Amino acid sequence: MNLLRRERPPASVLALLASGERVLSWADTADGNVVLATPLGLWWPADAGTRRIGWQYISKASWQDDVLTVIEGEVEDDLIRDRRPVAVALATPRNLPVVVRKRVNANIVKTELATIAGGAVRFVGRRMPGAGGIAWWARLEPGTPMTEDVRSAVHARLELLRAQWNAANDP
Repeated sequence: MNLLRRERPPASVLALLASGERVLSWADTADGNVVLATPLGLWWPADAGTRRIGWQYISKASWQDDVLTVIEGEVEDDLIRDRRPVAVALATPRNLPVVVRKRVNANIVKTELATIAGGAVRFVGRRMPGAGGIAWWARLEPGTPMTEDVRSAVHARLELLRAQWNAANDP
């Protein structure tokens, strides 16, 4: 028995990775699947097959009682909205929960809460793994209605944040 040999994820899952994409951590699920973390995102088992969720789209991830839960956001017109949480029980978590927490937290470069007419909006700048740069999105706080005034205020603030970021980070 070779004690120095590292365990590897199944070849069928490794075959899904993009050229040069490497595994940071992985876990066996209780139902016989695998979850992988790579620099580009989290490879998640789904009914239609394993798919990658980019780190920039993970709004929240939690680990409790051997269950990893992920809330993925979807972006439309610079607004991010949460999808329904997905969860999987991990039979052998290894260090996957720690890697997921670090990657989700490291992906956020700036966040701010702003009051606007009719409510509040959280603006967030996120790293775009594999593409470089920062994506700026807004999330309406609960109770904030989507009106034309809100939409205009959101777009104006996003333009300002993007311009400020580019000016401060231009070599």
